[in-house]
Order: sequence, then C-alpha cells, then structure tokens
Amino acid sequence: EFDIYRNNKHIGTHIFNFKKSNDDLIVESEVKFQIKKLGLVLYKYRAVGTEFYNKGKFIKYTGKTNQNGKDKYANITTETNDGMLLIDGSSYKGKAPTNFLVGTWWNHEITQAKAQISAISGRIIEQKVVFLGKETINLNGKNYKTLHFNFSSTDKKLDKDKKLNTDIWYDEETLNWVKASFDKKGKWEYRLKSVR
Repeated sequence: EFDIYRNNKHIGTHIFNFKKSNDDLIVESEVKFQIKKLGLVLYKYRAVGTEFYNKGKFIKYTGKTNQNGKDKYANITTETNDGMLLIDGSSYKGKAPTNFLVGTWWNHEITQAKAQISAISGRIIEQKVVFLGKETINLNGKNYKTLHFNFSSTDKKLDKDKKLNTDIWYDEETLNWVKASFDKKGKWEYRLKSVR
C-alpha cells in the first residue's frame, strides 16, 4: 500500500493485492486520489487494473481509469498467433513486442525494458532507464536500502505532459517498489506505507 502526496500533502492511495495460486499470479491495483482547494474538489482520479501471469510469464492486463470524469482503458493480451502483445486501449490499438511491460512499477524487470505500456490508456512509452545509485531512504520511520532509477521518454517530440520523467526506488534486497517521484503540475510522491 502506497500513500500518494502532491506538494507534500497526502491526497490518496495506491493499493496492490497479489494473489498467488499454484503457477498463477494475479496482481490487482487500485489508485484513488483527489485534489482539493479551499475544500472544493478540483480533480478526481480512480484507476483499477488487473495483471495475470502464469509461471512468471505475462498473460494479460485489463484496466479502467476515470480521470476527472474522462474514461480511459487499456486491455493487453498475449493471445495472438504471432507471439506479440495485442493492445486495445483508449490511446493506442495495435501490437507490441512481448518485452514491453505494463507500466505499473511494481515489477523491477521494467528497468530492463525498452518501452512500457501505459496502464491507463495502452499508449507505448519508449524509455531510457538510468541507474542513479544506491540510497538509504526513510519512509514512515523505516529505513530502506534502495536502488534508485530514473525513467525518461526517448521520444523528445512528445508534449511535456506526455513525457515520462519519473524516479523510482526499489528495495535493494527484495526488489519491491518503495517510492516514486515526478513533477507534473506539482511535485508528486508515492511512498510505501505498508506490506502485508
């Protein structure tokens, strides 16, 4: 479970639920936040998504997002005859290589991917990943020895609000995602609250 902060103010949560059964892994995700000013809600966001894996291999993803009243979606499957991913999303419909990963951050393998697929809209985001070093960070009174990465878009023609520029911290020992930070109309942070 993550707490979401904007400009150091708590605005919501991002909760993952991992369900393992024999060779199957199902990863459920829910993000909820709202931005208020003077008690008025200026912006509301809710996203739910489910990833399916079998024997460590990605099978499919389904996701729905309501971004301040605008509905978006992404459905990704491996059920093609040519070994490609098939994407049906609100921003992109088509195929992609199987080594492009869903951009949900929990899977450390995303640091090795040439591109990620937006869990919101299915858009393909080609990325450059830079390892910034090892850091000890404190979250909710607990110290984590982490590996710090920066993810950025390789397509420089993208509009500023579409460009990826996110710092991600993974626990050095478990490779669990523990923190994210990015600037987009304010400074945003996702901070690990608890693991159960």
